[in-house]
Amino acid sequence: MGVLYDYFRAADDETVAASMAATNGGPLVGAAAPPEADVVEAKGVDPSVVLGQAVSLALDVPWDVNLVDDRLVWPDAGAAAAGHDGPWVVRLGDRARDVLAALAEDRLPALADRWSRIEELSWGEPAGMLPVLRRLVGLARRAQASGQHLYCWMSL
Repeated sequence: MGVLYDYFRAADDETVAASMAATNGGPLVGAAAPPEADVVEAKGVDPSVVLGQAVSLALDVPWDVNLVDDRLVWPDAGAAAAGHDGPWVVRLGDRARDVLAALAEDRLPALADRWSRIEELSWGEPAGMLPVLRRLVGLARRAQASGQHLYCWMSL
């Protein structure tokens, strides 16, 4: 079983903490999800490396582990340091959200094809990444339009 990654949008870190409390740590997909949750399931697409490479391809810049600028927002740093073994939520930098939101539809097929060829996605089918990219771009657009941020819930 791989690591699960669910991307979602929220107004702020406090809203995320409240959602995590309401769902006992998530996930935000399924029967326990708040009805207002806007979530994209993206198994195997971690924020720093895999999504970061999509952002680097979109910008046509070399990938860097800090490109997405994600930071832990739940649980708090004390719980994480005390050996909390998941799940976790990170907030993505707004630049990553804005890069994804700005992608034109006609760029998505070629970008998804290039993205599918990165080493970390070698397990998948190239055609399978286009729907994932479209869902992530849509989520980023909705987050940007509503003044919200992108977050990633992850669990082992």
